[in-house]
Amino acid sequence: MATTTNAGGAPRPPVPLSVLDLAPVRSGGTVGDALRETIDLARRAEEFGYHRYWLAEHHFAAGVASSAPAVLIALVAAATGRIRVGSGAVQLGHQTPATVVEQFGTIDALYPGRIDLGLGRSGQKHAEVLSADAAPPAASPAPPAPEPPRRSVPDGKGGHLVDGLLIPPSYSFATLARLPRFRLYASLLQQPGAETPDFAAQVDEILALLDGTYVSADGIDAHAVPGEGAELAVWVLGSSGGQSARVAGERGLPFAANYHVSPSSVLEAVDAYRAAFKPSATLAAPYVLVSADVLVTPDDETARAVGAPFGHWVRSIRTGRGAMPYPSPEEAAADPLSEEDRLLVADRLDTRFAGPPETVVERLRVLRDVTGADELLVTTIAHDHADRVRSFRLLAEAWGLD
Repeated sequence: MATTTNAGGAPRPPVPLSVLDLAPVRSGGTVGDALRETIDLARRAEEFGYHRYWLAEHHFAAGVASSAPAVLIALVAAATGRIRVGSGAVQLGHQTPATVVEQFGTIDALYPGRIDLGLGRSGQKHAEVLSADAAPPAASPAPPAPEPPRRSVPDGKGGHLVDGLLIPPSYSFATLARLPRFRLYASLLQQPGAETPDFAAQVDEILALLDGTYVSADGIDAHAVPGEGAELAVWVLGSSGGQSARVAGERGLPFAANYHVSPSSVLEAVDAYRAAFKPSATLAAPYVLVSADVLVTPDDETARAVGAPFGHWVRSIRTGRGAMPYPSPEEAAADPLSEEDRLLVADRLDTRFAGPPETVVERLRVLRDVTGADELLVTTIAHDHADRVRSFRLLAEAWGLD
């Protein structure tokens, strides 16, 4: 069991565990294989006792099949019976609020009370980077002082250990987002001349359409069918203490912070969310979910072997090629990472929780304690589907999921 204690020494029950899936395409496999494996993994996750199953949204990546999360969510919901299914996250820079509400309202009509609508501003951030070539991006406002205070010590590599949690040096996505290839992708994901509205305005429009209270600036009402009255749980996902965290807090929505994508800013994100939080009809108090890269194996030796391709996969993303089909351990061994490559992906490698169940559970416990997470979101990628299934099974057993 992953029981911990609070500051007063009283037992703290394990928080729920959930799954984030990218529908990875493995080397030698097909998109069809990836989608079938996602559906199988969702069924297994439900069997193992995971709370929710989220699908990411990524585009133009040979190694990721989750480019249409609403479609994949509907397929997963149809193949399961209890587990919540949702998006982690819909990129609002590429769709209108009305389209999102209608898509997810359609799914909710068939699977009411099981669907999560996670919202992200990735598409908007890409547009901001592209429009700011002549000037550096504006700095995020300083996060509030954490409460209670956290103890931070240097880790010797430019990062810090905060109460035992590694906070590595930050990685900037700005250079990557300015590559010509990413400019092309941005143009393909929007209508010519389209401009993405402010993220806060988009979230407010989605909430109003769901509630049936939408009225335009000139007083005309509109009603989304399907969508209005849907039992969707609306979330905001964020990687920093910027607008996403503030929007989630100010509207009293649950917030998902990305330790697995941006581990350097996870504490900034959760602190900013809690500082901005206002009670709502949805939540009386803040609710924080934190993600982590995880690989659970019977022993450390197996973790090193099965996990060897992870750095190569991250390298493919950060060099601008997009996520490659996930390599096999043999392919990774034949193409060792250079020292420059290792530096490029070090933050992701160092913050991946890999090893036997007791090791991973302890690291997840630290993540939960330092961030104050109410729930943890686990993402696992491996070349062999059986290794992914085993990882989730071993973690569920060690965590004490029912």
